[in-house]
Amino acid sequence: MKQTDFSKIADVYDNNSFRHEEMEVDNTLKTYVKDQTNAAPLHVLDLACGTGIYLNHQKSYFHNQPIEWYGADASDKMLHKAKEKLQDVSLTQALTENLPYEDETFHYICTNYAFHHFTNKDAALHEVKRVLKKGGVFKIHNINMYMMKKWWVYHYFPEAYQQDEKRFWQVEDLFNELSQRGFEVKIECTYQMENVRAADYVSYAENRDISVLTLIDDEAYERGLSRIKEDVFLNPEKQITNDFAEIFCITQKR
Repeated sequence: MKQTDFSKIADVYDNNSFRHEEMEVDNTLKTYVKDQTNAAPLHVLDLACGTGIYLNHQKSYFHNQPIEWYGADASDKMLHKAKEKLQDVSLTQALTENLPYEDETFHYICTNYAFHHFTNKDAALHEVKRVLKKGGVFKIHNINMYMMKKWWVYHYFPEAYQQDEKRFWQVEDLFNELSQRGFEVKIECTYQMENVRAADYVSYAENRDISVLTLIDDEAYERGLSRIKEDVFLNPEKQITNDFAEIFCITQKR
């Protein structure tokens, strides 16, 4: 399985407006906070926190709550970007497969659009369970690539789908692996399909910050980029059918 070199896209990562527009309050965390009766601070960890978009948004919303925020990421350059926007957050360069935290440190752990990046997913889940408190929540939010074969990325860059097949677990596999490790698991999937203007996606393609576009070779990338630009040149209003699916995996450590 190829790995994305995030040091090469750290400077353009936040240019992708989708990353900011889709960010909402983490309602799972909101519910967890509401249900707590202990006044002691909660320890919340964002795994593969990247440039800190999730932490920045949640920290702002939960500013009146007794929460201590943590972020871990393998890329020092992504963490550098996170440090530019975050204060009072403990940021650590680390692999999820080898976390530098004591056992049962965190009440809540999340990872957003990142689980597929973990090269050893078994070790990653082992570490999550180790550092999560009993009764704590672990949330995985990601795309469900097997339900979105018409995604504009796969439409114009078909080699990307082949790469993602090597990185993503099927939903059933994720459910089984977590259940076997003693987690209570609930998985929800959302799906949408719509016709979109190809022109609206040219800038996303050009930015090449979507991780799978860095994994296909330059020739395949240039072919796809030329294809979408040609479609728009020939018909600025050209529409394509685009679908998108997300997975929300909510687990609790027994």
